[in-house]
Amino acid sequence: MPGLLRGVARTAVISGTATAVSNRVSRRQAGRWAQQDYEQQLAQQQAPPPAAAPQPDADDMTSKIDQLKQLADLKAQGVLSDEEFEAQKRRVLA
Repeated sequence: MPGLLRGVARTAVISGTATAVSNRVSRRQAGRWAQQDYEQQLAQQQAPPPAAAPQPDADDMTSKIDQLKQLADLKAQGVLSDEEFEAQKRRVLA
């Protein structure tokens, strides 16, 4: 009987220790996650609002229109194929 009680007591001690360690690890991890969330919220609050996209200048738009006209002329002359024209048009407008 004393051997049985010793085995039960030993199992209870091991089980209790494992539970205590598991709970401590869980609390520590939860604390780390809370700290990360807090730091992310601070970073979002301190970040400046995104700037509005700059509007293209009139000169820039004029040069794009001129380039598109030149491409259209080259296509009309047969120098550019339809695929080449579309590719160049996308490059100019991008």
